[in-house]
Parts: sequence; structure tokens; C-alpha cells
Amino acid sequence: MNRHRVRDALEAAWRGLVLSLLSIVVSLALFVFFVVSVALILTGIGLFTTPMVVDAVRAHANVRRELAQRWSGLTIPTAYRPEPVSRTGGIAHQVARCVEMLKDPATWRDAGWLFVDAVAGFVVALLPWALIGYFLWGIVLLCGVWVPVYHAGGTYWYAFVPVSSWFTAVLAAVLGVCLLGVALAVNPLLVRGHFLMTGALNGASEKQQLARRVARLQETRHDALDNSAAELRRIERDLHDGAQARLVAMGMSLGTVEALIEKDPAKAKQLLAQARENSAEALSELRDLVRGIHPPVLAERGLGDAARALALRMQMPVEVDVDLPGRLEEPVESAAYFAISEVLTNAAKHSGASQVWLDIYYSGPESALRIAITDNGRGGASLEAGSGLRGLERRLGAFDGVLALSSPEGGPTLVTIEIPAARVEPGAGRR
Repeated sequence: MNRHRVRDALEAAWRGLVLSLLSIVVSLALFVFFVVSVALILTGIGLFTTPMVVDAVRAHANVRRELAQRWSGLTIPTAYRPEPVSRTGGIAHQVARCVEMLKDPATWRDAGWLFVDAVAGFVVALLPWALIGYFLWGIVLLCGVWVPVYHAGGTYWYAFVPVSSWFTAVLAAVLGVCLLGVALAVNPLLVRGHFLMTGALNGASEKQQLARRVARLQETRHDALDNSAAELRRIERDLHDGAQARLVAMGMSLGTVEALIEKDPAKAKQLLAQARENSAEALSELRDLVRGIHPPVLAERGLGDAARALALRMQMPVEVDVDLPGRLEEPVESAAYFAISEVLTNAAKHSGASQVWLDIYYSGPESALRIAITDNGRGGASLEAGSGLRGLERRLGAFDGVLALSSPEGGPTLVTIEIPAARVEPGAGRR
């Protein structure tokens, strides 16, 4: 008998046990709480209890999504609408939050899933471990347990086999072995079927995912245009106040040198030295400006080496771990570099951290660049409107990227960034 098949069947059995308990206990309880809470909205109590119940439902659904990914390799996308930003808090915010949640189709989709999961989902998850359990019970009956069972209550039915003698006990054991064979063949498929049913009921459709992505891109498009305009103004200001001013001064100095070169060679020589210094300073400022637009090390050696060079310039130790298959698209590398720079700068200024860990890796199956920045500082960072991380999150939205923050009081702080990115094959041109 194939060891892998036995192992997979046994794994599916205990996974089915976990899923059946989640279905019959948690899903059923949350469905009842949701129905009661919505009914209590008429009394006003439900306005405060419904958001808490919906949060619990979504957390439960997200646990199932995580298990689907981990146990069956299935991705169940979400389509929850963003919650309203609290400006005043209090009762008004609670009411607005309740109304927005009830207007979200995903809330009602989750509610329907809870009911089906507590019934059909429980049955499907029950089968993997019930099949193996029933096989074991057939063997136990064959070992003589059928005798006291028969004397206590008469003929015992093992499925469709009436167990009342040793012969029928053997038939029951044979049927149990057949059930074991069925379990070895279908247990993993039953668990996968459970998750497929979950995804069909509470997962976002491709149309909903596309609509959500379009809405997000529309929201971030305005921010991207504003950021581009602000960056252009910064470059113009730096050129006007820095290199341009020095070049104008150098031109005036050369004009004076032209007039004095015959009358006062010593003075002309002094002005030429000043002009040379101005040209060196103008060149340095232009290099700094170009480095701010696109660092040379990033263009020449890629994100990994650019991140290491950036870490070396930090005031605190930064441990860098990079696992990239090669070069990525140039706009993605640039966006990731400046995101890392901003997060590290914030950590140096505000976190009070003594150590930072920077991990950069590429997930090939999802074609995504993932960055994790952790510090051992005091924590308390937030994505509230007006914070630097909030602005960074909106800028990453232009690349369809996401930023997540975990920063409890007392630390540590973890910033994770994910940006869809395609590899650039060696030898392919980079614009």
C-alpha cells in the first residue's frame, strides 16, 4: 500500500475533524448570533452588536481561507469593502460602521456561507475521519465486542450488515476494510471539496475582484498624479536653487575673468579657481539630485545591492536578507527602494530601535515582490491619515501594491510590503 496515500488519508482525516468542529460549533454559533443581532437592530442594540459579530464572522472566514491555502493550496479571495474612517468616533461612528457593513454584499454572502457550512460543510468534513473511524469500529466488533453488544440490545446494524454472529462480524470487518479503501482514495478530495464549497459561497468572483482592483486603481491614480507633480516641483526647485544658481555664478565669474585676464592676471586666476569650485559643487549637486531620482547603484546592480548600500548609511544596525531571482521591472525596483528608504528613515527617527531586520524576497508562483522590515523599537506606529506610512501606502497603490503594519505598544514593529512584479529575463532590455 502506498505510504503517501495512507499518510494523505490520515492527514485529511484529522483535518476533516478540525473542519467539522469549526463548521458545527463556530459557524453555527456565529450564524445564530448574526441573525439575533440583525433582529435587534430595531431596538438599537443591534447597531452596536452587529459590527462585533460581523468582525468575528470575517475573522472566522479568514481562518478558513488560510486553512484552504495551507492544506489544499486553494486561494479564496476576499471582497470586503473598506470600512469608513473614523473622524469623530463614538455612537455616530458605530452606527455608520454598522450601516456600511450591512450594505456590503460580502457580509450577506458570509452569512449564507455560515448556514451552509454548518450543514453541508459539516457533513463533507465529517466523512474523512468518519470513514476511518467506522473501519476501526468494524475491526473492534470482529475482535469480539459484537457479543456483549448483541446480548445487550439484540442485532447490531453495522451500516447495512446485521451483526448477530461471528460470520456477520467478519462481513462487517470486510465492509470496514472497503470503507478504508474508499477513505484512502477520497479523503483528500473531500477536504478539497469542502474548501471549494467555501470558496464558491464566500469567495469573491473574478468580476468582483476586477471591480475591486479597478476601484483601488482609480483611488490611487489621483495620488500618483499628485506625487508626480510634487516630485517634479521638487526637482525644479532643487535645480533652480542649487545647480542652476551655481552655473549662473560660474558664467558671471568667467565673464569677469575674460575682462581681467590681460589687466589683472592674478585676480583672473583667483576667479578661475572659484569657477572651478563652483563647477565641482554644481556637479555634486546634480549627482545628488540624480541619486534622489534613481540611485546609480539601483540602476547598475539592482534592488538587493541598493538596499544593502542604503542599510549601511543608516545610523542603527540593519540586517539585510535578500533572496531575489535577478532583476525586476525598473519602476517596481524604484518604488520598492524608496519605500524601504522611507520605512528605515521612520524607524531611525521615531522608533527608538537598536536593531532593524530587512527581508526582501520574490514569490515566483504569485509574481510578487515581498518586503518585511522589523525593528525592536517602542512600537505604536499607525496608518492614520497624515502619517508617513499612510502616504507610502497610497503611493504603493499606484503599483497595485499593499502595505500592512503591525506595531503594538512596546514593539516590535513589522511593516510588510507586497508589490506585483514580473522578472526581467537575463539579456532582456530594461527601459
